[in-house]
Amino acid sequence: MNTSMGNIEGTITCIEPERFVFTVDGEKAALARDWLCGISTAFTKFDDDLCKRIPGPVCIAVTDPILKKPELTEIFGACKPYYVGIAKDLNLPSLPEFEWTQPSEGEPKKTVLNAIHKDMGAKMIAFAGWEMPVWYSSVLEEHNATRTAAGLFDVTHMGVFQAEGPDASLFLDSVCANDILMLKIGDSCYTHFLDSHANVIDDLLVYRRDKHKYLVVVNAANEEKDWAWLNEVKEGTVKVDEERPWVCAHGRNVVLRNLKDPGEGADMRVDVALQGPKSQEILLKLTNDPTEVRKIKRLNRTQLCESVLDGIEVVVSRTGYTGEKMCFELFVHPEQAPKLWKALMEAGEPLGLKPCGLGARDSLRTEAGLPLYGHEMGGEFNLGVSEAGFLPFIKTNTAWFIGRTAFEKQEKERQGVVVRFRFEEKGVRMAHHGDPVLDNRGKCIGKVTSCAIDQDGLLTGQAFIEKKYAEEGNVINIFQSASEKESKAPAHLTTGDKVVLPTPAKIITRFMR
Repeated sequence: MNTSMGNIEGTITCIEPERFVFTVDGEKAALARDWLCGISTAFTKFDDDLCKRIPGPVCIAVTDPILKKPELTEIFGACKPYYVGIAKDLNLPSLPEFEWTQPSEGEPKKTVLNAIHKDMGAKMIAFAGWEMPVWYSSVLEEHNATRTAAGLFDVTHMGVFQAEGPDASLFLDSVCANDILMLKIGDSCYTHFLDSHANVIDDLLVYRRDKHKYLVVVNAANEEKDWAWLNEVKEGTVKVDEERPWVCAHGRNVVLRNLKDPGEGADMRVDVALQGPKSQEILLKLTNDPTEVRKIKRLNRTQLCESVLDGIEVVVSRTGYTGEKMCFELFVHPEQAPKLWKALMEAGEPLGLKPCGLGARDSLRTEAGLPLYGHEMGGEFNLGVSEAGFLPFIKTNTAWFIGRTAFEKQEKERQGVVVRFRFEEKGVRMAHHGDPVLDNRGKCIGKVTSCAIDQDGLLTGQAFIEKKYAEEGNVINIFQSASEKESKAPAHLTTGDKVVLPTPAKIITRFMR
């Protein structure tokens, strides 16, 4: 143990997964206790960094001595990703970089709700390797139904993993940029997988179902990549730290399960989303059990519970991707998903519930200012978490997670940020991903990342622009579909020629209020 008052040598004995005994010479016991208490409660500075803390607080007490001091057979630490006073000059062989090649897409896969969508007359398209409904009636009608009543979304194509075991929290805390260790049972958080260079592998939600059991829900387009990344990190076969490229993350006592794998049997889960102001009222029509009603009514944002609805076991989470305050994601066995969908539609149609496709899902999240991987994160612009406007979801006050050092360096050098904008007139052309954004003098200051129609029939979008132009209320100018228009050089224009002109838009609050 490397303290500010000198090293303390000792032996750690694991009594049970969350209880350890640190055996030291008696004269060093008080120093060891005080040092551990100080860094556990974040009252003691270490590693010359006032912002760092280690997981804690934990209960620390002097205990009766172990009658026989254990034999020290091996000194651990060379491959640990972090400890106070860590040695950085060991120069051991480096682990390889994580590499991923997206498999070529074959025939689109079908969700368990595919037949229902077709029976309901949905327009189907290929998306992220799946055949999905893009709309049933119209994007705007489905969008407004979600904002005023409720919308029902098929998100059974999303990846659903589970991490279990005594090290599940430590493992997820290492691979996630947000604070997983602080999650209480029945709570969840939005977070990101970063590689050692702080590139965004994916954004995701982590749900704590039990003491050592976590749901991990990832984007459908990244499901295979995320599964490969988690397993390579767990096995210690991929680089997770640039400064010490030989280290491994915590993964020894964690079991990873893909809950969409048929081999998981009764534990399989897929996601159905019910979103909108009347979604709780609709959900409660599926049960008369006072206990279930009470559990669901007590859910605050980001919380979850295990419930039974219409005789179906469901993990009910008050989360979503639409920006609605009242929203639910329902994790159900895939064989029960059609029954749940039909029960929700039957209960909700009198209240204005509409089935919604990918079009409304995209327009709702764009209006709300939420990111889509490949647009506001990652993708051809390789946007990071803080560039997307999600700096508060990075636990920079913790000691270590994959990508932490690289993220801090990038944040110091960051030049731009994603803003939300709105065209203030109807009838303007749609802006598309990659369209140039100009200032009032014609200088290109960024690119559009997303754009869609909002509940007022206006176009709202997101764009990555230079920070100094990103103030709310500023006017920016957007060349809609500029790459698709062919214009003559000004000197070659003749009477009757047309040129593409940018359309002004106003920067509005980053997230929908």
